[in-house]
Amino acid sequence: MSATLPLTVEGGSTRARLLLLTLLWAVPVLAVLAALPWVLDSYWTIELAYGLVFAIAILGFNLLLGYTGLLSFGHSAYFGGGAYAVAFMVKYLHVSSMELYLVGTVVASVAVTALFGYVCVRYTKIFFSILTLALSQVLWSLAFKFFWVTGGTDGLRVPTPRLLGLAMGESEDKSYFLAHSYYYYVLAVFVICVAVMWVIVHSPFGKALQAIRDNETRARFVGLRIRRYRFVAFLVSGVFTGIAGALWVPLNGLTTPDILYWPFSGEIVFMSVLGGFRNFTGPIVGAIVFNFLKSYAVGFTVYWQTFMGVILIVLVLVLPTGIVGTARMLVAAARRRTAR
Repeated sequence: MSATLPLTVEGGSTRARLLLLTLLWAVPVLAVLAALPWVLDSYWTIELAYGLVFAIAILGFNLLLGYTGLLSFGHSAYFGGGAYAVAFMVKYLHVSSMELYLVGTVVASVAVTALFGYVCVRYTKIFFSILTLALSQVLWSLAFKFFWVTGGTDGLRVPTPRLLGLAMGESEDKSYFLAHSYYYYVLAVFVICVAVMWVIVHSPFGKALQAIRDNETRARFVGLRIRRYRFVAFLVSGVFTGIAGALWVPLNGLTTPDILYWPFSGEIVFMSVLGGFRNFTGPIVGAIVFNFLKSYAVGFTVYWQTFMGVILIVLVLVLPTGIVGTARMLVAAARRRTAR
């Protein structure tokens, strides 16, 4: 007992310091995000809401890539699954509550992700990536072919939802509703998701995932059940991405098979690499920056895919650790020069 007690206290104090440091930068950032709708016009506020939605999805994706070491090319399946879960509840169940949308999305995401995860976590490396891609394309094909259920390429319309049981958007302009009431709703869900993911990655479960990522052989030797940990990580990742899909539908107003297609999975990977997938805040920054960058590129040139491709190539060659990783390296270098 005397040998283990100091380690426990030290570990607890380390986590407490880490939490305090996180709150010191998170609170001002949250205050800025809360004030932006009153500073920016509706268009840019809605774009920021899109960025926060994608940030939730990338947080889930990065639990696999950054913390478990599994690269998925099929996360569009879970994002699109969440979107279609909302659309189906609107069309067939006539549900209008955003809270019920989220509950239904979690149930649907658990079902789809558990099925896919049971198959995928048996493999690693390129085999895992290709298998996730293949399974996601199965969902895209179903959404594309079963047009009498999914609406096909015409998609399914999703009207303004009720937030917290209140019909806030029915008596006000749609753009104003999305840029204020719905923006704050998305921000609240975003904060909850960030907090939950922070707890997950800093918990013993998160540390076990990192051990599996760094050295699977040693992790198995110390008694970790590799496949079970990967399956749970896959499940959590899919649920987070599905929640993002559910929040995305009211912003877009329509869901189509395009969000299930493989290029959208590529965008998810792009966002994670852009911000830096080896740290917690990188995917959040990458998602928001990517969304604004894509909006600018689409308005700037019809060859926006080429523009984004060049940025990705430059990023990989010049900033391999992403925006946040590079910023941390520059800050560390500046501190070393100051210390001298």
